[in-house]
Amino acid sequence: MNQLIILGVITGLILLSGIRIVFEYKRAIKFRFGKFIKTLQPGFRWIIPVIETIQIVDIRVITFNIDSQEVMTEDNVPCSIDGVVFFKINNPEKAVLEVEEYKFAITQLAQAALRDVCGKVELDTILSKREEMGKNIKEIVEQETKEWGININDVKIKDIQLPENMRRMMANQAEAERSRRAQIILALAEEQAAGKLLEAGKLIDQSPSAIKLRLYQTLSNIASEKNSTIIFPFPEEVLPVKKRKSKIVKS
Repeated sequence: MNQLIILGVITGLILLSGIRIVFEYKRAIKFRFGKFIKTLQPGFRWIIPVIETIQIVDIRVITFNIDSQEVMTEDNVPCSIDGVVFFKINNPEKAVLEVEEYKFAITQLAQAALRDVCGKVELDTILSKREEMGKNIKEIVEQETKEWGININDVKIKDIQLPENMRRMMANQAEAERSRRAQIILALAEEQAAGKLLEAGKLIDQSPSAIKLRLYQTLSNIASEKNSTIIFPFPEEVLPVKKRKSKIVKS
């Protein structure tokens, strides 16, 4: 009787040891004596202990950083560039069976592609067209990984480190550009102001009475200072006034 109890306990433990829970965002690759059998879907699963094993694969979007790479651009500027890769496993079977350590393989491909793409363009292109550089790297890496059942969603260039002397030169260039734009804006403002003054002068010439109005406005502004004294060097009558037409009435 005791032997049956012990045998039942051992059997129960063996059955329990074969229970596996596969989460919704994962897939389990099942092997029997090392041979691939099938891919287990999410839920409660059971495998034969010792005889069968599984390998879990995450099918969510996975992100990893591309370590900083020393790159010599086409115009011979040394710089350090790093980035980030977003990928997703579409076929868990191929990702496990076709390549060893797919994460490490993608990392190496991304690093090599980054050096290759950035080394063929000038520094200004890298700085101004990061999005385009990332797409080019993505295409190169994707050509290899599609055979492994892996889709490269995106590649982004995160940071570009330049030598200190190059950063100083770029800062001076940016300052000179801002100064140039400021001078252009000032010149345009002076040109517009001169045009408005010319229009005002023409208007005054057409209406002499406007001179007196302008004079009165100037006097009003001066009179705002209480300790100001206004002296006319000439009588007001000498100012040009539009001649009025008079009618002679005969009696």
